Amino acid sequence: MEHFYQLGWTLDSAGGQSGEAYKAEQNGERLFLKRNASPFLAALSAEGIVPKLLWTKRIETGEVVAAQDWKNGRSLTEEEMKSSRVAEILNKIHHSNHLLVLLKKMNVDPITPSMLLNEINQSMSAQLLSNETIIDAVDYLNEFVPSNDVKGYTLCHGDVNHNNWLLSEQDELFLIDWEGAMIADPSIDVGMVLYNYVPYDEWKSWFEQYDFKPEVSFLLRMKWYAILQGVTLIIWNAKEKRYQQMNQWIQFVDDVLTHNINEVL
Repeated sequence: MEHFYQLGWTLDSAGGQSGEAYKAEQNGERLFLKRNASPFLAALSAEGIVPKLLWTKRIETGEVVAAQDWKNGRSLTEEEMKSSRVAEILNKIHHSNHLLVLLKKMNVDPITPSMLLNEINQSMSAQLLSNETIIDAVDYLNEFVPSNDVKGYTLCHGDVNHNNWLLSEQDELFLIDWEGAMIADPSIDVGMVLYNYVPYDEWKSWFEQYDFKPEVSFLLRMKWYAILQGVTLIIWNAKEKRYQQMNQWIQFVDDVLTHNINEVL
C-alpha cells in the first residue's frame, strides 16, 4: 500500500485474517480500504448491505484497492443477533435475484453438499476421529447428505457470525466481509444464526421475521449444514492449536446432533 503512503495517507490495519483491510486517514477524512476487494462489492454497496463504495483504483502492483465510507460502530452482540433486523437483511440477501445473477456472471459455481462433505472427509485427522462427538457428526454427515440439486440455491454469505455484522453510530446495520460469498442453500446462513444465537422456542418467531415458513426438509438441511460448519471450525481450530475454541465447537456440534427439529414445527 506504498502508493497511499506516498499520497499522504496514514494507514492502520483494520483487523481481519487477510491483513488486507486498512483504516486510512488524511486531513480529517477517513476511509476503509481493502486490497483485492471483490468486484461484487459495488453491487452490495448499491443494495445498502455494506458501507458505501466510494471508488476503486488499480495500484502499481496490479492490485485493485476499494475505498468505502468509514463507519464508526461495533459488532453485534450475541443477544442482538436475535433481532428482526438480522432476519430481514438475510431475507433480502437470499431473495435478491439481481445479486445472484451478478455472482453467476462472475463464474461462481454453486457449492453443493457433496463438495463440502468431500473437503471434510479429506481434512479429518485420526486424532480428531478419536472424539465420540466428531465420530457421530461425521457419520451423520455421510448418512444424511442433502440432494445436490441446486434449484433454490441463492446468494449466501457463508459466515454470518456476530463479528461480521457492523452496527454504525447512526444505527445502520451492515453485513461485512464478503470474501466467502457463495451460491448455495440459504439454510447454510440461517442454520448458523439460529443454532448459535436463537433459543429453540424463539425459532418460530424468527422465521416470521425472515418471512419464511420452514418445512421439515429445510430444517433437516439446516441441521446438516450447521453440523458441517461446526466440524469445519473444529478442524480449523485444531490446526491452529486453538483448543478452547475447538472444544466450544465440539459442544456446539453435540448440541445440534441431539436437537429434535420437530420441536420447532
